[in-house]
This record gives sequence, C-alpha cells and structure tokens, in this order.
Amino acid sequence: MYERHILICAGTGCISSGALEVKEALIEELDKHGLKDKVRIIMSGCHGFCEKGPIFIVYPEDVFYCGVQAEDVPEIVEEYLIKGNMVERLLYHDPVSGETHVSHDQIMFYHKQLRQALRNCGVIDPENIDEYIIRGGYIGLKKALQMEPMEVVNEVKTSGLRGRGGAGFPTGMKWQFANSSKGDKKYVVCNADEGDPGAFMDRSLLEGDPHAILEGMMISGRAIGADEGYIYVRSEYPLAIKRLRTAIRQAEEYGMLGENILGFDFNFKIKIKEGAGAFVCGEETALLASIEGQRGVPRHRPPFPAVEGLWSKPTCINNVETLANVPLILRRGAEKFATIGTEGSKGTKVFALTGKVNNTGLVEVPMGVTIREVVFDIGGGIRYGKKFKAAQIGGPSGGCIPDEHLDLPIDFDSLTAAGAMMGSGGLVVVDEDTCMVDMARYFLNFTRKESCGQCIPCRLGTTQMYEILEDITEGRGKPEDIKLLEELAWAIKKGSMCGLGQTAPNPVLTTLRYFRDEYEAHVYEKRCPALVCKALLQYRIDPEKCIGCRRCAKECPVDAISGEKKEPHVIDQEKCIKCGACFEACPKKVQAVEVLSEGLPELKETEACEGDCKCQS
Repeated sequence: MYERHILICAGTGCISSGALEVKEALIEELDKHGLKDKVRIIMSGCHGFCEKGPIFIVYPEDVFYCGVQAEDVPEIVEEYLIKGNMVERLLYHDPVSGETHVSHDQIMFYHKQLRQALRNCGVIDPENIDEYIIRGGYIGLKKALQMEPMEVVNEVKTSGLRGRGGAGFPTGMKWQFANSSKGDKKYVVCNADEGDPGAFMDRSLLEGDPHAILEGMMISGRAIGADEGYIYVRSEYPLAIKRLRTAIRQAEEYGMLGENILGFDFNFKIKIKEGAGAFVCGEETALLASIEGQRGVPRHRPPFPAVEGLWSKPTCINNVETLANVPLILRRGAEKFATIGTEGSKGTKVFALTGKVNNTGLVEVPMGVTIREVVFDIGGGIRYGKKFKAAQIGGPSGGCIPDEHLDLPIDFDSLTAAGAMMGSGGLVVVDEDTCMVDMARYFLNFTRKESCGQCIPCRLGTTQMYEILEDITEGRGKPEDIKLLEELAWAIKKGSMCGLGQTAPNPVLTTLRYFRDEYEAHVYEKRCPALVCKALLQYRIDPEKCIGCRRCAKECPVDAISGEKKEPHVIDQEKCIKCGACFEACPKKVQAVEVLSEGLPELKETEACEGDCKCQS
C-alpha cells in the first residue's frame, strides 16, 4: 500500500524541460531513503500549465511543485517527504498578486476551467489502460453497443456537440449523413493533423488520454456502421504516436478493440497514418487523399465524405477534441452534456492560450465565457502591466478581436459575427506593442505558403495580398492598397475551393475592421504607431541624455554610430540598418537611444505631393 503518489507531467512540454530526468532522480532518491515501496511514481499527460513545467504533484496532499529539475529532487524528498517541510521556492508564485499557492486548486489558472475533454490529462498514466477504465473508460462504448446505431446518433444530436476542428458543424448531423449513406464498407477517421502555429490541443489529448480517442472512434463506428478507423496524425508528434500505438495494443488485449468487442457483434480495428506535416491536410478531403497515398490536396464537394469519402466509401471525419467528448456524452447522457455552454454551442472548448499573458498554456472553458475571463482570470492579465490590444482567435485563419469586445462570449456564433472563428482553438493575446498590420502579414504569410496551389484565388490571391501588406509595412503602401486588400480578401473567401483559402483573409479583414487607423497611418503617414515595422522606424540618440559610454557604438554591426568617449554620440541614418542593437545596449537608466516613427519628412517648397496623399503639405 503506497502512502503517497507523485505525479510527474510527461507531456511533450515537460519532457523537453527535463521531466524524465526528474523521474530518474526521484527513483534514485526514493531507493536511497528506503521509500520506493511507499511512494508510487505516475508519469501523466499534460496538465496544461506548460510554461511552469516540469510539474511535480505530491498526493494525497496535492502539493503543486513547478519548474522542478533533477537537482531539486533530493531537497523535495528530504525536506518534504521525510521531514514534512514545504519547499517554498518550488511552489507556484502568482505573478500578479505575488501570493504563494500550495495546491493545484488554489491557482487562478485553473479556477475558471472546466476540464471535460481534458478530464484525464494530467490525472492518469496514459500508457496504462487500467487507469483509464477506473476513470469510467469504455463505459460509453458499452452503452453504445447496447443501443441501435440511430439511437447513438440521436444521443449525440441531443447533446448539441459541434465539431471542434474549425467550422463547428453539428457532429450528430454528420453522423446521421454517414449512417444513412449506402455502402458495403464505411470508415471512421480521426483528424489529428494539428498544424496551427502554437497550437497543441490535439497533441496533448493524444499524449494524455489516447484511449478516449479510441473509444470515441468506436462509438462513431457503431453509430454509422463502420468497422475500420484511421487516425491521421502528423509525424512531428512522435510521443503521441507512441502512446496511441500502446493504447491500441492494450485495447486489443483487453477485448476493447478487434473482433466481437465486449462480447457484442461489433468489430472494429484502428490504424495510424502518419502525415508529412502539410497544413492543408487538415482539410478533410485533402486528409483522405493523403491516407489513400495520393497528393494531399482538397477535392471538390459534393460529394461530401459522409457519402463518398475514403476510397469512395462513406466516411465520418471528426477531430481529436470532438471524439474525446463522445465517450462522456454516452456515459453521462446527452442532457447533462447539454447543460454546459450556450444555446447554440454546447459543452466546453480547449484553447492554446499564448502570447503576452502572464499564464500561458492549455485551457478548457465552458462555451459562453468571455474573452476577458480567459485573458485576465485564467491568463492572469497582460505581462509587464501593458494594455490588452487584441486576441487572435482561431489560428492563422482566425480573426483579431479588439479590446472593445473583451466581454464577447466565446461561442461559435458570437465569434463568427465578430469576424473571427472558433477554429481548432488557438488564442494568441497581443498587447499595445503589437503592430496589427504586421500581425496580419505574419499570418497571411503562413497560409499562403501552405496553400496547395490548386485554385487560382488562393494561390495567387493570398500572394498578392501578402505583397501588398509587405509594401505597407515597408513604407511603399499606396492609398488604393487598403481598398484593394479588402476586394482581394472577399474574392478569395468567395472563390477558393476549400476552407484554407476561404478563411485565409480573416486576419486581414478583422484588422481592417477594427484597426483601420493603423493601416492608414502606415499608408498615408508612413508611420508605424506600435514602432514595429523597421522600414518606418528611426533610431536616434538624445544628446541631452547620452553619457558617451560607447556601448551602443560597440554593439552596432555596421559602425553607424560615432562620437567620442563621454561625449554625445550620433547615428548615421544612411548606414543604420535598424537592427535595434543600440537600443538594447543603451543603459536602461539612461535610455538615450530613442525609437521613433515620425512619418513623412517635411517637403521643400519646390516639391509637391503626387497622388491622393493625406500628408500635411
């Protein structure tokens, strides 16, 4: 009988921070002190609070240690496990309040979360099927096998579950289409091709609770009449693939997967298909083409996959988070699931909260909570006391929501109305120092590179939009560019064949909608209000502040700074490459180097403006 359980996060984030070394050090210390039979070590999935990893929790006391390294383990064992003295420096210290928290449930990051899809992540050993079963695993499957296929479909329809992969299509309706499609063979496909920059929702679920995905797929198979499934997961997720293979093997050994599952006349097998990392393969028809061994490019629809999908057979495709919710619906009942969320968006949503917030990581919140609650309660507010400027929601194809919409509820319909989208769950917070034109350029650059090139609006349109944005951020923008950007954006949305092209202009459209003044400052005044766009910046040295320490001159890579020691220095503007090295080198107490974006230089009397210009001359 173990006296204590020590849970160490073994998600990719914590492993990269040294979690496996922590485990080895703990094994050594427990053995050294004769505690190996009294303390059980559990390597769990992701806890969500990735920036604080490796996470190390001692139960039953629920003592939450964070940022633990192998060299810290002897102190934890000797001081806490043996003597009962808290190791204060490894506890969580709130960056806003400054308070120290001992247990997991005291930390603001977790307060407003409701972990449903992530219910087992960070709680169980993902490579131990027994722990999944103890937590209610495969009960939903057993209930589904006792029901008729359409009863299962109707249960999911009643729950109000909508697809968590992007568009938010009703899951039960998709299942109904596949159920009613005629075919001697049907397939279930799990879309685990998570390609959004900074997104790791699916990866954490696959690593932390792989059996939930298998169970969700089998329930889907029962509902539509399929006996085979594929998990399409990108090869950049080796740990997820390893744990999925382990879960499949264990499920087969326990009779949860294979022939006559749980004694019922139901057969199901699951295969893993490793993707090569193409973002466009997140689009379901491109994903199907990739599984078939063809080039991963989208197909024209109709026919839709539910009618004619994998190898021209009816196929039901759902993403990881959607499938993780399915066992919960069958086990607890659709009505209970539907009590959470809003009228049109039931349940919870997992977000990868990143950017300029104090607390970053994986969060799961009920549909309907506001952006303010996520950013300021869970996220702990903006770093360094800066002002909130916008939240980019929905990944690279999502939209930017400004501060006036901080109280916007997070649900499918509200976000769409605001010009954004739920997407797969990326949520990037930016502060006052962010240039929204540059941000739109960054995301559009990603989507244009990931375009398969099959249709002209996406292939050429996104490239043309990107080139216009580059001109604007580099001071070459023309007054007609803003109107042209909007026209191109709407043409691409309406004319593109698949979801990648149809949503690629969203960052530009929302920044134009909410931050048009920044575009106008770049175009008409040749000025970047956020002091980000290098071509529109100028570095100067204030002679009144400069103490002549020569630090800036030593750091300048192009020798653009001159001046004698203890005398004010000067930057040669023709030589300056605007790298910012001088600004960083200048002593902060002095800060004689200034970054300016003052717009167009004054024109001489003999000069005249050309075109539709708004400069003061």
